[in-house]
Amino acid sequence: MHSAFDASPITPAIPITFVTKSTWSEIAETLSAPAKAFATANGFNGKPGAWLALPDAEGAIAQVLFGLDDTSAKHHDPFRAGALPGLLPAGTYRFANAPHDTRLATLAFALGSYRFGRYRDNEAPRAKLSPPDGVDIAEISRIAGAATLARDLINTPSNDMGPEELAEAAKELAARFGADFNCTTGGDLVAQNLPLIHAVGMASTRAPRLIDFSWGDPAHPKVTLVGKGVCFDTGGLDLKPSSSMLIMKKDMGGAANVLALALMIMDAKLKIRLRVLIPAVENAVAGNAFRPLDIFKSRKGATVEIGNTDAEGRLVLADALALADEEKPELLIDLGTLTGAARVALGPELPPFYTNDEELALDVARAAREQNDPLWRLPLWAPYDAWLDSKVASINNAPSGGFAGSITCALFLQRFVESATSWLHVDIYGWTPSAKPARPEGGECQAARAIYALLSQRYG
Repeated sequence: MHSAFDASPITPAIPITFVTKSTWSEIAETLSAPAKAFATANGFNGKPGAWLALPDAEGAIAQVLFGLDDTSAKHHDPFRAGALPGLLPAGTYRFANAPHDTRLATLAFALGSYRFGRYRDNEAPRAKLSPPDGVDIAEISRIAGAATLARDLINTPSNDMGPEELAEAAKELAARFGADFNCTTGGDLVAQNLPLIHAVGMASTRAPRLIDFSWGDPAHPKVTLVGKGVCFDTGGLDLKPSSSMLIMKKDMGGAANVLALALMIMDAKLKIRLRVLIPAVENAVAGNAFRPLDIFKSRKGATVEIGNTDAEGRLVLADALALADEEKPELLIDLGTLTGAARVALGPELPPFYTNDEELALDVARAAREQNDPLWRLPLWAPYDAWLDSKVASINNAPSGGFAGSITCALFLQRFVESATSWLHVDIYGWTPSAKPARPEGGECQAARAIYALLSQRYG
């Protein structure tokens, strides 16, 4: 059970009553005269996010009022209750009435309890929640625990989260569930025909590697996850400005979220044969760094001209996707923090996804809505594929012009997927720029919850 929950509190749990502006007058009439007067004196009116602790006769907390959005509001946040752990004093609480979505409110409480405390005393909130009736608390704990893993990995700075450390985190997760683990490192990448992964990471003093683990019954449907693991991205010789480099420790957010998704899958014992592939590299600057207009042969055999060394994520994913595709999985999914263009188009909270499988697209969109894990489909617009043409190689990794950068990245990756029955690509941000309920500032678990819900529905 997640640490945010207390199934057997020593003292009775303090009730939290959810209120909206439209329900406040009705709920106020149910309060005792002193409690109603106290709320009126404090100006409480059910404003979303507002809270008030009502005292009993001895001065202890008798009840908490907490404001939610009206369901008719233009922006209704199902995670509003995620603010509670950071507001409430120590103690165990319970939901006295139903929020708009009890399951998501319970998950939000757990997600809102997260604090990153590796480098300083950052005490986690001491408010606990007594699990509401009818909520699968094991499932909620599984999802919240996976989010903690993703956030911790992304929040850890690159000096302590390089390719080796990322591989070690994956190895620990694999061992926890009895998965078969393998890691190809350094020059062995070239020997194993993974040249693009090696090219991107060869300038770093920390050797590049491909993390590879498999779990589950080989007779079950094959689902393969591929995560971009660029542990720090300087941009390479096409150097990023310092402002763009500032949070590049998050450039392994695709890998972190793939590991979070793998944790949920394995812990839930979904009936799939899971494979996880993570190309883990550091895109560094040195005398042996790969250069603009260099040409490398990919695992698939296509030659790739380097239009920009800062478009490195698609290069490492290309080799990993080609390897994954050789097994002809039923479903091939890749996650990566890939393009600024996606953020310009949709912002940090709404990652675009791409697929040519119409049924899969509908399932992803539905799961994203149901799980409050927003995703938005963008097209694999075939006319733009020609923009990737090179005069001297099979393909260019970064077409000039700057238009439709997220789409052309997806089209680039599509060139390396042929045999998988279905392919899903998600261009995540992996970071919350400013804190919101249930979403502290910093590394974020994006897309993994929605995809897990989809997989649970298909293979549960």
